[in-house]
Amino acid sequence: MGLFKNIFSSKKKETLDKGLEKTKTSFFSKMTKAVAGKSKVDDDVLDNLEEVLVSSDVGVDTTLKIIERIESRVAKDKYVGTDELNAILREEIAGLLSETNVGEDVEFGIPQDKKPYVIMVVGVNGVGKTTTIGKLAHQFKQQGLKVVLGAGDTFRAAAIDQLQVWADRVDVPLVKQNMGSDPASVAFDTLSSAITQDADIVIIDTAGRLHNKVNLMNELSKIKRVMQKVVDDTPHDVLLVLDGSTGQNAFEQAKQFTKATEVTSLAVTKLDGTAKGGVVIGISDQFQIPVKYIGVGEGIEDLQVFNKHEFVDSFFNISE
Repeated sequence: MGLFKNIFSSKKKETLDKGLEKTKTSFFSKMTKAVAGKSKVDDDVLDNLEEVLVSSDVGVDTTLKIIERIESRVAKDKYVGTDELNAILREEIAGLLSETNVGEDVEFGIPQDKKPYVIMVVGVNGVGKTTTIGKLAHQFKQQGLKVVLGAGDTFRAAAIDQLQVWADRVDVPLVKQNMGSDPASVAFDTLSSAITQDADIVIIDTAGRLHNKVNLMNELSKIKRVMQKVVDDTPHDVLLVLDGSTGQNAFEQAKQFTKATEVTSLAVTKLDGTAKGGVVIGISDQFQIPVKYIGVGEGIEDLQVFNKHEFVDSFFNISE
């Protein structure tokens, strides 16, 4: 069993390394230019580093926080060589992630005392919400858990159809109604069905419209209220899915959704196709909401539980 876990972990790390390849190549090419011709970390190097972090989509506020931490280390140690900068930067980024992302889960799991465990998934259209739900369902099923999906995005026929494709692929039941039905009614039916089936996990999709925040807020609140008629403390997790490839736009989406509802965890998708992986660091820090999952490939196994140590190792391209 131990050997199997090691092999799995190694394969997972390889996928993560590959998924962050574009981000780290871009980042370190900028870093090389930032310290060119310099032997010690001075104000010029810090100014250049600030530019590198902002242009890598870490975000202005988080960048300033990292720069301040490095400045205080430089002031304390008097002399810090540019060759030490990578190690210091790595430590400070790991420190920031540690402040938000508690725990070191390496597998998909849920609290034992909540059954069914209800995840309400939110996010704008096109971020990979349906795909994330399908991959989550697959991963939970691999853990021996019984999963029921709910097609709560009733405003787009395509959303219901896409979720049905994933339900068929993963071989889990999907509760759905006709397009235009009340999303709260779908959520009610899904929870009722899950209890009848003695399911462990319920994952409910929701509409991804942001053009009217008040309507979105009212809709999500109604879904919660109706679900609580079936299971009083639901949803147990409100998972916001963000597209990592959109960089700063993902920050804006996080801002809007955290105003519209109480988001408890994040999934950042499409990191493999972009050089904007730094967005994970900034979003995690700015919103103080744990990043639970990251998407680092198109395969069904390429949604990973976020592990800050593995992420930082891969980001800084640490190899044997």
